[in-house]
Amino acid sequence: MKVLTLCCKPLATCIFISTLLLSACSNTHGEVNAEVKKLMILHTNDHHGRFWHNDHGEYGMAARKTLLDRLRAQAKLNGQEVILLSGGDINTGIPESDMQQAEPDFKGMALLGYDAMAIGNHEFDNPVSVLAKQQAWAGFPFLSANIIDRTSNKHAYQPSTIITKGEIKVALVGLTTTDTEIISNPDYVGHLAFTKPSTAAKLAIEQIQQTQSVDITIAVTHMGHYVDAKHGINAPGDVTLARELPTGMLDVIIGGHSQEPICMLGENDSVIDYHPGNDCQPDKQNDTWIMQAHEWGKYVGKAEFEISNDEVKLTSYQLIPVNLTRKQTIANGEITRSFIGEEIEKSPEIYEFLLPYQQKGEAKILVPFATVKGLLNGDRAQVRNRQTNLGNLIATAQKKAVNADFGIISSGGIRGSIESGEVNYKQILSIHPFKNRITYVDMTGSEVEAYLKIVAAFPPDSGAYAQFSGVSFQVINGAVTNILIQEKPIEKNRTYRFSLNSYNAAGGDGYPKLLKHKGYVATSLIDAEILRTFLSKNSPLDASNYKPVD
Repeated sequence: MKVLTLCCKPLATCIFISTLLLSACSNTHGEVNAEVKKLMILHTNDHHGRFWHNDHGEYGMAARKTLLDRLRAQAKLNGQEVILLSGGDINTGIPESDMQQAEPDFKGMALLGYDAMAIGNHEFDNPVSVLAKQQAWAGFPFLSANIIDRTSNKHAYQPSTIITKGEIKVALVGLTTTDTEIISNPDYVGHLAFTKPSTAAKLAIEQIQQTQSVDITIAVTHMGHYVDAKHGINAPGDVTLARELPTGMLDVIIGGHSQEPICMLGENDSVIDYHPGNDCQPDKQNDTWIMQAHEWGKYVGKAEFEISNDEVKLTSYQLIPVNLTRKQTIANGEITRSFIGEEIEKSPEIYEFLLPYQQKGEAKILVPFATVKGLLNGDRAQVRNRQTNLGNLIATAQKKAVNADFGIISSGGIRGSIESGEVNYKQILSIHPFKNRITYVDMTGSEVEAYLKIVAAFPPDSGAYAQFSGVSFQVINGAVTNILIQEKPIEKNRTYRFSLNSYNAAGGDGYPKLLKHKGYVATSLIDAEILRTFLSKNSPLDASNYKPVD
């Protein structure tokens, strides 16, 4: 604080002026009044290839750019600085993006003005050389403090950064779910270690504090929000992170991975069915705000903070829908859609930039090649909880491709359904976006029994839950009994062959690692191509023929 020398006459006037100055320099708590700094944090997460709007005109980066421009203009009028962050998982989900290694998405994010992002597990759906190329396209920091290169024992990626917005210094630390080791392709992450997030965050923040004075500390994470830290079989998420750090060390978590709008009714009590346009109160744990904006750019999260006297105060929070629609049924039973609120116009600049990418992708994948009669059900809520006809069909196609006795696929590798009617390659790539190779393994009946005991124990409502073809069994008190292969009882000394994708064979989703098993063989066949070929050869295909055995 500067020392002021007052020269005034008479004395009474000097005392009066001094009193005014002291009053201006102190608040009611006797602390020195600091200038109130205002920061608006804008955020999205789990983009998953949605650079283009969907068939209903929902979301898309062109409309998001218009919204962001409006919010930045509002912030300027209100004397606020703005930072734009992502909770990661830009990759994988839409064929037009996947086929172009998310080039339109990362270059689009650069044009939208993103400042930084967390590295998500789906950033490892391709070799790390692709991630390096994506970093160059984006031009902003990809952050993760808890990914360590096993060879050098050093950070594999940038752990943190400091971004200055006007007079506000923002410390950013990135964190990635430790589940990445089991839910990403082991071929791509085997050289990486994913360490405890709170330990890595604490170290990174302490290192910043040793050399920098910052106004606000933010973690951009891809770890998931689990109410009251009840994360089940998932790795611990943002609530655990907030609770394990010293109080006051971390002001805000901008998260992703669980793909939800974080809106709370009260302490450790979340809104189950959030509706666009409703009020939203983010979670707060150990004096740390936790925020997430659902998925796919459906919303832009807007958090407004005031910073003064080392206090970071949230003054407003909102999830702003990006051209989301509401279904309506009119008198004749026809279903129509209407925008929730005013339709946001698409930015001409971003639309024109992205259009060639969309056209290039569509040209390759929209030509029908087969016909299906009936729904092949790959809905996430169904395929991760029970056997479905699509799960049975995919496992059947893969086992036939390698002449196996039975087939297994984890339900996490099935990302959509096939509606009755014509089928094009876009639908196939939506179901199989990961480009997994198909492998097969020759095992004795005894080995198969031991293997099935592990695989059958994976619980429903998880990506590890398996779909089967050619094999049936019962699980009673943890024991696998009544195993039938090709409808015949298993013989312990006979050799059987089963198909499995390379992801699960390498230990993905926690499956037993089979790469060193003497009967393991990796083929060059890709899951999407196998499904495409199978549908084409069997077209028109009747979905009822693949009803799974109860």
